[in-house]
Amino acid sequence: MVREPPESPSRGRILVADDEPHIRRILSTLLQTSGFVVDEAPNGGVALERVAGDTPYDFILLDIMMPVATGLEVLASIRSTEHRRGVPVIILTAKGQDADRHAAFDLGADDFITKPFSPKKLLARIEQILGMD
Repeated sequence: MVREPPESPSRGRILVADDEPHIRRILSTLLQTSGFVVDEAPNGGVALERVAGDTPYDFILLDIMMPVATGLEVLASIRSTEHRRGVPVIILTAKGQDADRHAAFDLGADDFITKPFSPKKLLARIEQILGMD
């Protein structure tokens, strides 16, 4: 599903991959009202398809625990795909164990944020990583 921001120039396109519909809805609403175009992936398989595709992404948000492929598997694919390698990625997950955090950073995540999260702080972090702050 692709959701366009309301009548304003886009600040970029973000892929949101999370298997929890309410989390995707919260993230999509937050990002759209902030001027981003949002593509959603309800599982890791769809996220992998989007990563392999040609749609340009300025940022990617990944949950770790998703069906079909984990967020860490998707992150590994992003970092090994030529046209995605430099796209910033934040892991946004309920799995806050040190092993997951280390694995995410070892694979090239730009940040690791645990749920529950502050939408305002997440948006500020995305803007900071994108150089919009």
